[in-house]
Amino acid sequence: MENDLRYLTVGLPEDITRLKWYGDLERAKRVIDMRLEKDIPEALRKRLELEKWILDRLPRTYIYTKEQAAKRFREALWTETEHDAEEELEQLRDEGAVEWIFVDGQVRYKDNFLENLLKTRKELWPRLKDPSRVEGRIKGSQLLDETIAKMKEKGGLAYRFRIRTSLKVKADAERIGNPIRVYLPIPVEKGQVKAFKLLGTSIGPSHIAPPGYPQRTVCMETELKQGEEFWAEYTFEDHIRYVDLKKAVRREGTEEESEPYLREQLPHIRFTPYLIELTEQVVREEEDPLKKARKIYDYLTTHMMYSFVRPYGTIDDLTGFMATGLKGDCGIYALLFITMCRIAGVPARWQSGLYATPLEIGCHDWARFYVEPYGWLYADCSFGGAAWRDGNEERRDFYFGNLDPFRVPLCDEFQYGFMPQKSFLREDPYDNQSGEAEYMDRGLIEGLEYETEKKLIEIEEIPFKR
Repeated sequence: MENDLRYLTVGLPEDITRLKWYGDLERAKRVIDMRLEKDIPEALRKRLELEKWILDRLPRTYIYTKEQAAKRFREALWTETEHDAEEELEQLRDEGAVEWIFVDGQVRYKDNFLENLLKTRKELWPRLKDPSRVEGRIKGSQLLDETIAKMKEKGGLAYRFRIRTSLKVKADAERIGNPIRVYLPIPVEKGQVKAFKLLGTSIGPSHIAPPGYPQRTVCMETELKQGEEFWAEYTFEDHIRYVDLKKAVRREGTEEESEPYLREQLPHIRFTPYLIELTEQVVREEEDPLKKARKIYDYLTTHMMYSFVRPYGTIDDLTGFMATGLKGDCGIYALLFITMCRIAGVPARWQSGLYATPLEIGCHDWARFYVEPYGWLYADCSFGGAAWRDGNEERRDFYFGNLDPFRVPLCDEFQYGFMPQKSFLREDPYDNQSGEAEYMDRGLIEGLEYETEKKLIEIEEIPFKR
């Protein structure tokens, strides 16, 4: 079914679209079933089958009614009255600052709408009843500024990591004694990743993807036991050099390696008329590839707002989502940068995994682009956008061309199959940062039927090797 993702470019019938966005999801699924019984074009059939999968997952992260959201808002921030909180949330919704949809005709706010506001709206911080809620962000920014200064001084930095990732099926989704297949991500051994070692797994893996496989996993197959936790623990080193874009340095790739990264990759890396025109507007008459990429980076970091979004599998056009809505998360920043670079004739590609520091660990995505004489360079538009919101131009400048050493690269390609392939459509068909599971007759749903965890056991700075 993953090969059918390109059919997301097929438009939905208008009546189904109306039902979907009004929130009458069960009726939308009934209408789809009726259409699937008819003799319809195969491309439309594939699109409707994908839409049923999306409709099953769409509302699961939108859990707060308007009243519940206002209550949570008041509990976290000082407001004069209950009415003031509701009015302010309405204003923020109109500004596109919080994610919401209709469910059964009623507004529902996303599960982490408040966290999103605190991440992107510093003007709310003085009103926090518990100021410690943003201490981690302040310390994280300080750590990055210190790290960037050290990288410039030393020419690069390196860290050794020890990480454990795990997956556990929830009790009400357990099929005790039934066959189950679990995939857990591990680092791709190329580029900045060195000295990788798989320290152990909960059971003997049935398959470990090759070292350079673009979306690398440990696959475990067994008959499920009650309360069973699947885990993989590994160690590796991240060696990342600092690139001064005012100087020529040795390259990290070749023309042959860069050429494939000028193409469309449906459904999300697509050269629509709108994106072509936007890219032309941003790049203008510039011909130098490095300056083209910089213009795109500058546009995205200063014109787009960071925002948590629903699962990628439920969005049929990720780059269009940001390019028209003017907001998105780290992965959509990366995809839009990649797409616009390719339109402009600059090879660009995906990289993603974890961001792991002594303060935190979590999922993160970024981009790479190719220009002579430097070879493959990095671009982290979401970190660059955060620096712009903080008024930190030095940090924003750093993330065009460079990357900090706190990355765990788990994916080197976007929308790439597992080895061995899953039998059913993945929960995240595009990325691989947390883990996936399936029974023999269907895939399991992350959050609803299984939970994953990433634990940073150890991190230490080590001597940098070029």
